[in-house]
Amino acid sequence: MKPKMPDPAAVVAFKSQVATWAERIRVRPRQLRLQRMRRKWASCSTRGTVSFNPEVLAQPAAFQEYVIVHELLHLKVPNHGKLFKTLLRAYIPNYETIQPRVL
Repeated sequence: MKPKMPDPAAVVAFKSQVATWAERIRVRPRQLRLQRMRRKWASCSTRGTVSFNPEVLAQPAAFQEYVIVHELLHLKVPNHGKLFKTLLRAYIPNYETIQPRVL
């Protein structure tokens, strides 16, 4: 059975949060999508499309924020190297302790 898409109001709020973080990080995603994924919470393409698994919206706010910042930072740094982790820590100091809730 397929999971249903989140409430439209929750989607609007989530996209607003993404836009707020994009402005703060100073990045401009070319496209923002909600797309079901089997093994990932989100992804960022080399063309600037940032896709989020709709199941992220059912997670705690801190985890949503972590996933948003993580993917948006990939628009600046395409890998998970030292610079990426330094930037991630600058925006979300406790990122290493944030865990998803089991659905």
